Formats: sequence, structure tokens, C-alpha cells
Amino acid sequence: MPAPTRFVQGALVALLCAVWGSTWIVIRGGLRDLPPFTSAAARFTLAALVMTAVAVPIARREGGNRPKAWLWGVSGLANFATSYGVVYWCETRLPSGLVAVLWGVFPVLMALASHWLLGERLRRGSWLGFVLGFAGLVVLFRNDVASLGSGATGAALVLFVSPVVSVVGTTVVKRYGAGSSSVLMNRNAMWVGALVLAGLALATERDAAQHWTPAALGSVAYLALCGTAFTFGVYFWLLRYADAHKLALIAYVTPVIALTLGWSVGGEALRASTVVGTALVLSAVVLVAQPRR
Repeated sequence: MPAPTRFVQGALVALLCAVWGSTWIVIRGGLRDLPPFTSAAARFTLAALVMTAVAVPIARREGGNRPKAWLWGVSGLANFATSYGVVYWCETRLPSGLVAVLWGVFPVLMALASHWLLGERLRRGSWLGFVLGFAGLVVLFRNDVASLGSGATGAALVLFVSPVVSVVGTTVVKRYGAGSSSVLMNRNAMWVGALVLAGLALATERDAAQHWTPAALGSVAYLALCGTAFTFGVYFWLLRYADAHKLALIAYVTPVIALTLGWSVGGEALRASTVVGTALVLSAVVLVAQPRR
């Protein structure tokens, strides 16, 4: 399969932003009926089943080598099991939009990893963009987290484990997964994530209340099919061709969408500091997304 054009890459990144931006509030809705690890395990189990059904024919069309076991093992543990386990747990304690915003440190960390480990040198303007983006996150963090009380601070600090391990998984895949089938990589990694999360659910949530309501089932289905199988399939395919730090910009746009949905649909607070922080984040996107000469 030929490499996608820059226009196709941009269109797919925009679609990923829209879908992933909506997943935060959908996660929060599902957690009203299901405990976090159970909900996450159900999501990734369904997504892995879908990927298993379609992976082989798509992999033939895509091309690429069979990924090494250690590679999809690292990706499954980092990008899926640990990262999403932390996010689901934190969404039981923090608003969905705030979780999305705090997760926005991912592009900053990914940029550093790409610069030092992947040879993706950044323009000076890009570094300024990352500074502005981080400043926007600081504004949002200091005001929104502080208003939720002392318990929110601990949950927000735990949340930062998620983007850190995602950087590790993404960097490893980008550095050592060149030429590997992204579809097979994604399928195998999803099974790792599903099994680990299911183990956590059995160990910690066996006696927790579970209500498999239509809303809970709808949440799991949307997150599995749209927010996981489709989006991660596209993401890891793009990772073969696009710079990792530019794909990481998705994490700058999705918080804006998540905050908007949390405010307009979920009734979450939208303060003046949120508007200021969002403006800084969007400015960062403009600066960092400019192509290198």
C-alpha cells in the first residue's frame, strides 16, 4: 500500500481528533454503571475481537512484516493496559474534560522523545509552540484542579502516569516497528491490553456493583468500535509514515473537543481560565504543526 499523501494524513488526523475528543465524556457516562477496569476490559475485548476478524485481509492489503512479540507486548502493556487503566480510574474522580486537558502533556513528552531518540528534529517555532501549549495546560491545571479539592490533586498526579507510558510505547513502536504490519501490531496489542485489564477487574472489582444498562453497552460499543479499533488502526498505520511528534498533536486538539462536550453535554464547569488555556493550546497547535523546511 502506498504512503498516504500529506492531505490524507491531515484528514485522518482531524478525524482521529474528532473521535478521540468525544471518547472522554463517553467513558465518563459508562462509568456511571460499570467500575473502571471492568469497563475498560470490556472495551478492549470487543475491540480485539473486531480486529481479529478483519486483521488478516487488511494486513495483506497493507503489507508489512509480522510484528515481533516483544514489540506488541510492550505496546499492549503501555499504550492500552496501563495508559487506559489509569485514565478510567481517574475519570471516576475527575471531570472528563479536565482529564483530557491534563493528558495533554503527552505532546510535550513525545516531542522530547522524538527529538532525542527518533531523530525528528524540531524547528525553533515548534519549541515555542510546545512552551505555549504547556503554559495553557498549567493555567487549566492550577485553576480547575484546585477547585475540586485536595483529593483531585492526587488523582491528577496519578493521571500523568498515562501519558508517560504512552510515550514509551509509541517511541518503541516508532523506533523498532518500521516495516511491521500496523494492523497485526494493533490486534495483538489490544489482546494484551484486554487480558491485563480483565485480570485487574477480577482482582479488584469482583464485588463492585455492575449494571449492564443500554447506556453502558452503548458506551462500550462506541469506545471499542470507533474509539479503539478504528482510531488505533489508523493511528498506528499513520505512525509508519508521519513524524511521531506531529501525531502527538492530537492530544492538543482532543482536550478542546472534550472540554466543549463536557460543558455542553455533561454539565461540567467551563471557567474563564479554561478559555485562556484553550487559546494557548490552539496557538501551540498552529506553531508546532508548521512543516519543517
